[in-house]
Amino acid sequence: MWDWVPIVFVTFKVLALGLAMFFAIKWHYDQSKKEERRAALRTGAIMAAAFLLALVAVMLLAFVLGRTLGLDLSLP
Repeated sequence: MWDWVPIVFVTFKVLALGLAMFFAIKWHYDQSKKEERRAALRTGAIMAAAFLLALVAVMLLAFVLGRTLGLDLSLP
């Protein structure tokens, strides 16, 4: 009886997240058409900078956590 539960929940999750991503991308695309090109480029640059900053923060966190746990992170 419980064999179908993961299949249904995973399918629902994939469909819900896929639909949400579609509408989010569509909304952002429609908004960028309304704005000036310069403002859209500035927003894109800010988002790219924020993504890179978050990426560096996650990398540093992983490195510090690895060192704390005693992992050997030296290059060969």
